[in-house]
Amino acid sequence: MLAIDNMLNEISTLKPIDRIKLVEKILNSLLSPNKSVEKAWEEEVESRIKAYESGKLKSVSESEVFSKYTQK
Repeated sequence: MLAIDNMLNEISTLKPIDRIKLVEKILNSLLSPNKSVEKAWEEEVESRIKAYESGKLKSVSESEVFSKYTQK
């Protein structure tokens, strides 16, 4: 935690606008897409589409899905 505390001390000396810019950069770094995850999802979607089109996978209506979670 010492490194984080040191960073926070240094950051606290910045002008507010510079701190805002830093926060934006940190958030953007967390939101950047993971290419391997995106590729895996793309392959999964393609696989599901092919399974549906070939009749190996059936669709379920929205009401069927939600009724499963709203029944008491």
